[in-house]
Amino acid sequence: MPKDNSIKTVLIIGSGPIIIGQACEFDYSGTQASRSLREEGVKVILINSNPATIMTDPMMADKVYLLPLTVESIEQILEENQIDAVLATMGGQTALNLAKEANELGIWEKHGVRLIGVDIKAIDKAEDRELFRKWMIELGIAVAPARTANSFLEGKEFAQEIGFPLVIRPSYTLGGTGGGFVHSKEFLDDALERGLSASPIHEVLVEKAVLGWKEFELELLRDDANNVAIICTVENFDPMGIHTGDSITVAPAMTLSDTAFQLMRNTAIRMMRDLGNFSGGCNVQFALNPATEEIIAIEINPRVSRSSALASKATGYPIAKIAAKLAIGYNLDELKNQITQSTSAYFEPTLDYVIVKMPRWNFDKFKGANDTLGLQMKSVGEVMSIGRCFTEAIQKACQSLENEAVGLGYYGKSMMRPEEVVEYLKTPKWDRIFRIKDALMMGVSVKSICEATYIDRWFIYQIQQIVSIEKKLAEHNRETLPDDLLIQAKHNGFSDEQICRIMKDGKDEDIYERRKKMGLTRVYKMVDTCAAEFEAKTPYFYSSFEAPSSSDNGKAAVIHNESIVHSAKTTSSGASKGSVLVLGSGPNRIGQGIEFDYCCVHGLLAIKECGYEAIMVNCNPETVSTDFDIADKLYFEPVFWEHLWEIVEYEKPVGVIVQLGGQTALKLAKRLHEKGIRIIGTSFDNMDIAEDRGRFSDELKALGIPYPRYGTAFNADDAIEIAREVGYPVLVRPSYVLGGQRMRIVLNDEELEKGVLSLLKHLPGNKILIDHFLDRCQEAEVDAIFDGETFHVMGVMEHIEPAGIHSGDSNAVLPAFNLSPLEVTTMEVYSEKIARALDIRGLINIQFAIKDGVVYVIEANPRASRTTPFIAKAYQIPYLNIATKVMLGEVKLKDLKFEKNLKGFAIKEPVFSFDKFPGVNKELGPEMKSTGEAIRFIKDLRDPYFRTLYKERSMHLSK
Repeated sequence: MPKDNSIKTVLIIGSGPIIIGQACEFDYSGTQASRSLREEGVKVILINSNPATIMTDPMMADKVYLLPLTVESIEQILEENQIDAVLATMGGQTALNLAKEANELGIWEKHGVRLIGVDIKAIDKAEDRELFRKWMIELGIAVAPARTANSFLEGKEFAQEIGFPLVIRPSYTLGGTGGGFVHSKEFLDDALERGLSASPIHEVLVEKAVLGWKEFELELLRDDANNVAIICTVENFDPMGIHTGDSITVAPAMTLSDTAFQLMRNTAIRMMRDLGNFSGGCNVQFALNPATEEIIAIEINPRVSRSSALASKATGYPIAKIAAKLAIGYNLDELKNQITQSTSAYFEPTLDYVIVKMPRWNFDKFKGANDTLGLQMKSVGEVMSIGRCFTEAIQKACQSLENEAVGLGYYGKSMMRPEEVVEYLKTPKWDRIFRIKDALMMGVSVKSICEATYIDRWFIYQIQQIVSIEKKLAEHNRETLPDDLLIQAKHNGFSDEQICRIMKDGKDEDIYERRKKMGLTRVYKMVDTCAAEFEAKTPYFYSSFEAPSSSDNGKAAVIHNESIVHSAKTTSSGASKGSVLVLGSGPNRIGQGIEFDYCCVHGLLAIKECGYEAIMVNCNPETVSTDFDIADKLYFEPVFWEHLWEIVEYEKPVGVIVQLGGQTALKLAKRLHEKGIRIIGTSFDNMDIAEDRGRFSDELKALGIPYPRYGTAFNADDAIEIAREVGYPVLVRPSYVLGGQRMRIVLNDEELEKGVLSLLKHLPGNKILIDHFLDRCQEAEVDAIFDGETFHVMGVMEHIEPAGIHSGDSNAVLPAFNLSPLEVTTMEVYSEKIARALDIRGLINIQFAIKDGVVYVIEANPRASRTTPFIAKAYQIPYLNIATKVMLGEVKLKDLKFEKNLKGFAIKEPVFSFDKFPGVNKELGPEMKSTGEAIRFIKDLRDPYFRTLYKERSMHLSK
C-alpha cells in the first residue's frame, strides 16, 4: 500500500532526559524517524525536553517543542498545530506511557488525532504483563509459570504457589526498573514493594525464574500487509537473569541451532502478526533451555528499542527510518534498501562479520551501590565492535570501553587464587568476562567455569583461544617474537600495547613499525547488510586483518581494502580540499554523554558544508554520529590510539578535530601532536595548558587573574604539605579528566592522604592539583568562541546550587540571574584574556567561583562542553556549526550576526538515576552523578519552579 496521503503532519514524542535504562538510542531513533518522514513530504512536530540531543535541534524537525513530557504539553501542541497523527514508538517507554495516558484522558479523540505505528490495544497487549501472558497462552506459546499481582498480599500469595526462585517484573517499565530476582522468602517483601511502586499501574508479574537458560533477541519489522522481516538475531553472552542492557551481546547468534532458530523465527512472526494494529520495528525476547532447546517467550516491545539501535548499526539496516515509513502506510516491498539503494527493503540482512556489544558501567560514581547484575539495568552506556571473528570483536570491544583496558585482560594487576575466582564468577558482576579470562589463565577448566556461570561453553572456548595465544606471547620478547604468532595475535584482536604488556618488553609503536614492514596492517571492510551479494553504496567501515597469504618474502600481504581514499574533493568553487577526521566520544558515561554526539554531528555537517570530506571515528551504537549517512565516511572503530593512528595513516586527512568528542578525544591530542598530525583548532600545547591543572594555575598567575591558592603534587607527602600551606578545606583534582572524575573535597590530612593514594592507584603518574576550596560561594560558567581576533560569549550560566556541587549536577540558569553586571563583565573579560593567552581556535568553557565580590577562575576546558548544546538550543543559534567553521578557518566571527532569541530564562535541570541503586548515598559533591538533563523555560524569576530551587539553595548556604 502506498503512503497514506491524509497524514500531512505528524507529532513525534521523544524520550526525555537520559536515565539508566533509557538513553540516547531513542534520540537516534527519533532523529532517524523525523528525517525519514520529512523525506516523504510529511511535516514533523517534535516534543522532547532533552536539550543535549541532536533530535531537538531545529534542523531535525519543522517545529521543536522543548517542553516537559506531560499531557499538558501535548494538549498545548495540539491546540497550536493542525496535527493528523502521533508517532509514539520512537521515544521508548516514556513515549508509549504518555500516549496511553493521553488516550485515557480522551485527548487524541478530542483533537481528532490518531496513533500511527501502534494502537493502544497493541501497547496494552505487549506491555501489560497479565495480558501478555494470557495472549501467549492463547497462541499456544510457552511462557514461564506466573501470576499477576496488583497488591502486596496477592504477590505473597502467588509467590507461595509458584515457589522460589522467582522473578518480579513490573508492568509498563523500561530498563528492568523495579524488577529483580527473589531467591528466598526473606527478600520477597522488599522486591514486591519495589516492583509495585515502579509500575505506573501498580502491577507486577510474579514469575518462575528460568536461571541458567540462554537468552536471545530478535529485531523485526512488520508492515500493514503482515509482511515480517527478521533484521537481526542477537545472542546474550550472559544467561537469563541479567538484563539485556547489562549483558554482553553478540550478533549473529553463535550457539543457536538452525532448528531452534527456525522455531524462534516462526514464533516471533506469529506474535508480530497477532499483535494487532502495528506497523514498524519490534523486539521479541526468548529464553532457551540449553539442554532441550525448549523456548519460552519473555516479552515483546511494540516500538523501537535499545536493541533496535544496536541492530541498525550491526547490520547497516536503518530500522527506525524504515519503521517510520511503514507507520505512514508503506509496505516493506515498496521501499528501497538504504544500503544498496537498488534492492527492496523487504529482505533480511546477512552478516559476514561478528558484532559484540559491551555495556559500560559507572559504579564508581555510586558509592556503596550493589554492583551485582540482575533484572534491573545498571549500565550507563555501551560500545559496539566489529570483527571477522568473535575473539577479535570482543577484544576491540574491551579497547572501546574507556576504562584503560587494552584488550581482554587485567595487565599489571594482581589476580585472585583459582578457588577465589571460581567463587567470584558465580555472582554476575560487570567484570565477569575479565575474571573468566583470569580463571583460564590459572588453569581452571572450561567445565568449572560453565558450571559457575551458565555461560555457553562455545564462548568460554573462544576466551580460551585468547588465553592460549597470550601464554605463547609471554614466552617471547621483541627480538624472539615469531611473525606467525604476531599475525595470529592480531587476527584475534590483540592490540600492540597489549602484546607489549604481555611480553613486558617494548612499546606499542615498536610492534606497529614491525607490522608495517611485514605488511600486517589493517584493512577496512564495508558493512553492507548483504555479505557482498549486492554492491553497497554506503561508506560504513570496520577494520580487520586479511588472512595470511603467500608472497615473495613469505610475509602476510595486505589486500582487498574496501575503503577508497579520496585525496581531494573538488568543491563547487573549484577549490581542492582533503578530508577532516572527527573523533567521537566513545561510550556514554556519567560526565560524558549525548551532548558530545550533538557536537560531533554538527561538526560533520559543517565540515561537509565547507567542502571537505567528513570522516567520523566512533564506537557508540546509540548515537546519531554513527548513523550510516551523517558523515561522508564512518569508521566504526574504538576511539583508541592504535585504531586511530592506522586510520590517520591510511586516510591522510588534512587534520583531526578533537574539540567535539569530550575528554576521550582530547586525551589523544598529545600523540597526534607528537606524530606531526595537524590538530584543527586550538594547538595541543595550548590545550595542555588548560588541562594540566598546574600549568593552568601558573598561566592565571601570569595574567593577573584571581584563582584559589594551589599547589601540585605527585605523592601524598607533598599533597599534605601543600594543603597545610593553602589551608583546608582543599579540593583534590587530577588533570585530564571530565565529569569531576575522582575529585574530592577534604578537610584534614587523613582524608587527603586517603584521597591522593586512591587517585594514584587509579591514575598513576597523574599530576594532582591541591587547591583551597572556596566554600559558600556562587558558581558560574562561560561558554565562548574565539577565532584569533574576535571573542564571542555564547552564554553565561549561573548555578543555583552553591560551590562544591559539580556543574553537571547543578541547576543552572541562562542568562545569569543573581550576579551583578560588574561580576558578569569581569567573567567575560577574564574569559577573553584566557582565550587570547591560550590562542584558542574554536570553543572554550571557563568555570568561575564568586565570593565576596571577587571573581575566581576555577578551570578552563578548551573544547565543547556539556552546556554548549544547551546554550545553542536556548538562544536558537547554531553555535557548533559556527565553531567548527572557525576551527577550519572558514569563517570570521566579525562577519556574523548573533541574535539571541530567549525571552526570560532557560534552566538546565540535572536528572539522576539513583533509583537504580537503592540505599546508595545521594549526596552531591564535586564528582558528577547525574545521567542526563532537561531544559525548562521560565518567563521571569517569579516562576514557582525557580523560587523553589532558589529556596533550597539558601538552605544549603545557611548550613
